Amino acid sequence: VQLQAFGGGLVQPGGYLRLSCAASGSIRRIRLMGWYRQAPGNERELVATINSGGSTDYVDSEKGRFTISRDNAKNAAYLQTNSLKPEDTAVYSCNAEITPSGYILSRTVNYWGQGTLVTVSS
Repeated sequence: VQLQAFGGGLVQPGGYLRLSCAASGSIRRIRLMGWYRQAPGNERELVATINSGGSTDYVDSEKGRFTISRDNAKNAAYLQTNSLKPEDTAVYSCNAEITPSGYILSRTVNYWGQGTLVTVSS
């Protein structure tokens, strides 16, 4: 099982990006998917999560600007980031709690995708 995040890039303040996270491999079920970010010199922080039923949770500072969604058929999650600010500059990584094929449903394995860099600058 692998997770891959992509969609980062250079964007001007006020702009937007849509980040994607795709899981591949022998997957029985994906429970929780989430986006994290780590700015230079800072600890990694949770941005948003979404469960298999579509319920979402956000860090308070990003409510209203960022939107997490997922496509269960594609084993994918997305993060729509709007009104980007320079302080949003960070490496954004995706995380998923996955039950691989051959595992019982109650067992999950935590997977991380490689990060994708978002740079907000004029």
